[in-house]
Amino acid sequence: MKWRNEWKAAEQAYFLKRIGELLTRGYSLAEAIHSIASYIEKARKEQLAKVIADLNEGYSFHQALSELGFKRVLVSYVYFAEQHGDLAEALKDGSQMVMKRLEDFRRLQRLAAYPLFLAALTFVLFFFVDKTLLPKFTSLYDSMDVEQAKFTRIIYFLGDLLPVIFYGLVVCLIAFVLYFRLYFVKLPSIQQRKKLVRIPVAGKILKLLYTQSFSTQLSYLFSGGLSVYEVMEIFRKDKTESFSAEVGIAIEQMLTDGKEFSTSLSEFPFLEEELCRVVKLGQENGRLGQELFFYSRHCLAIIEERTEKGMRVIQPVLYSFIGLLIISLYLAILLPMFKLIEGI
Repeated sequence: MKWRNEWKAAEQAYFLKRIGELLTRGYSLAEAIHSIASYIEKARKEQLAKVIADLNEGYSFHQALSELGFKRVLVSYVYFAEQHGDLAEALKDGSQMVMKRLEDFRRLQRLAAYPLFLAALTFVLFFFVDKTLLPKFTSLYDSMDVEQAKFTRIIYFLGDLLPVIFYGLVVCLIAFVLYFRLYFVKLPSIQQRKKLVRIPVAGKILKLLYTQSFSTQLSYLFSGGLSVYEVMEIFRKDKTESFSAEVGIAIEQMLTDGKEFSTSLSEFPFLEEELCRVVKLGQENGRLGQELFFYSRHCLAIIEERTEKGMRVIQPVLYSFIGLLIISLYLAILLPMFKLIEGI
């Protein structure tokens, strides 16, 4: 049974980072866990004591982490690390990746929080102007037999259009939730990723993330001297993440049918095309593990670059949109006043 007091993603990443550092210094896995347990809160101590007990009974580390409710990507990292033996480095790499993603998400939240608040406030003001202020000007127009300003009519049109847009978004959101719960989650993991990488803009980032994660796991396993069939056997037996097992089965079948390993990777549209060329080059020069490792770092650098670029674009776009709304509100208030003055 999984623990109810689940670890937050940042706690998970930090815990594995500390485990990796202690393993690098010569600690055994049980000693590293016991060392960390000595200075954390009581609830966590009890959980880690259970982990140590499970390890002593013969459970693998990734199974113990799965019971704690750790993120599947981290559990998968640990599973593969247990297969190739370089647990310390894999734990540090996996935790660093998760911490980087969390930090990017927090930065995105900070960048978007204030503009989104301003946008919400502006929409409230827009609603007030449309429903309260402008009708009074309209009454004045009618009483003074003055033609309405064109901009006032535009504001009225937008005011009538906003509820339609809002309800349309609500319907789309409900449809998306139903599609996700009733259909998408039941698809095989490979099919899910094929669909996700088709999403505009976000799909390109996801494709890089999938490629980076896959090439990282391959690099560790091939660096350990394993053959392609042995690596795919490890993937096929992975119970921590259905995706790995599906990929292992699919590639094993293609290898049995006579396809080369590098060619078989091109059958997966959620992986970058360059990965096939990197694998082929690595097989030719006998440094497949190293080539995949460097390529995974290259993918990570591109992800970071595109994330930074996206963050630099989001905030100016939001502020520009808000500024346009605020100017529209000012015009909606001032233009009718000028129109009335002209009519006097």
